[in-house]
Amino acid sequence: MSVSIRVLASAMLALGAANAWAAPALPAPQEFYFDSDAAAAPMVVVQGGGEDLVPQLMKQRERGRKALEASVQLASVAIGLGRTELGDQLYREALAETTTQSVAGRGVRWNYGWDLMRQGQPLGALEQWMAATSNLRTNPSWVPPTFALALWRAGQQQEAVKWYAAAVRTEPTQWSDSTRFAELLPNWHDDERSSLAEVQQAWAAAPPAWP
Repeated sequence: MSVSIRVLASAMLALGAANAWAAPALPAPQEFYFDSDAAAAPMVVVQGGGEDLVPQLMKQRERGRKALEASVQLASVAIGLGRTELGDQLYREALAETTTQSVAGRGVRWNYGWDLMRQGQPLGALEQWMAATSNLRTNPSWVPPTFALALWRAGQQQEAVKWYAAAVRTEPTQWSDSTRFAELLPNWHDDERSSLAEVQQAWAAAPPAWP
């Protein structure tokens, strides 16, 4: 067992069962999504990896100026090491320290959504991403392709295509085909871009009308 896993294992207490996610009630897609979003970024306090990553994050979490960000990065590391219960617990603690309306709170939810997606829980991911956008007066550009991915992975292909169509309406030169996915989605995994390419193909075969 590696040092990182031993440290994480020693940090685990009596944690609850894994979350069970239900299908959230989706809003209707808007016509365009042009806006940037400061919350839609990975929370990274300590760069790189190695055996000292977890101890550094735990120190930052305990007394650093970026304790919240350290908790989120530690949660992501825990999930990546297979300690999903610990990761979920750390995320729940981070959520409890923030509000849905704040950039920090929305950032926690954006990051949690991606870790849930990578645990094979697209509905849980969608719930977090919807919470991260529920009170916005803007339409962030990350929303259509990201919602489309979650819906496609959840087996809701028709809804996924509707959301992908919003990305195409917004930036047709970017999203009408999949040739620029690596450039447009640099933080996505290859399998996620492949899933979105399937959505793109379904959209191209039968583009939904607007509205």
